[in-house]
Amino acid sequence: MNSIVIAIDGPAASGKGTVSKAISEKLQFHYLDTGKLYRVIGAKYLEGHEPISVAKNLKTDDLDNYDLQKPDIAKAASEIAAIPEVRASLLKFQQNFSRKMPGAVLDGRDIGTIVCPDAKIKIFLTASLKARAYRRYLELQKTDKELKLESIIDQIKERDERDKTRSSSPLIAASDAKIFDTSNLSIKEAIDHVLYYIQSKI
Repeated sequence: MNSIVIAIDGPAASGKGTVSKAISEKLQFHYLDTGKLYRVIGAKYLEGHEPISVAKNLKTDDLDNYDLQKPDIAKAASEIAAIPEVRASLLKFQQNFSRKMPGAVLDGRDIGTIVCPDAKIKIFLTASLKARAYRRYLELQKTDKELKLESIIDQIKERDERDKTRSSSPLIAASDAKIFDTSNLSIKEAIDHVLYYIQSKI
């Protein structure tokens, strides 16, 4: 019996992390936020480490050792994600994780297209730039009261452009992915919509 793989992709702040984690808990599946892998490497890069070497030697424990929501780490992660050697090293890590029984939920930007192209269920979450920026603004403002919404909009716009135009594994919905626009959905509504679809496919 093979593991059931659920691939959930989408741009920054589309809700894929929150939705993926909730889905994994409801189904009792293993969960991997693949963006964390790149943010850990970004954090280590900012400390002076060489990204390709870090990627080759990444351990699961590394994922819990940093505050990975800092904007400078997110920016470094997005830049590092464009390095083909880094992506190749992390590909095996992610594919090994996807084989965990009884199933695994992986969220990222290239799960359905590159990491797990044979995933039983593929989902692509998206939302308007304004909706995504406002969500990220509310999240980050808890720790940074000086933060301006305009700067978040600029950051996400820049991130989208970098993710969509990189030569290695660009952000794109798999041809067989179910697309959900979460712009006008609450977290609960987004989770319910996605869970209903998944249960209809399993």
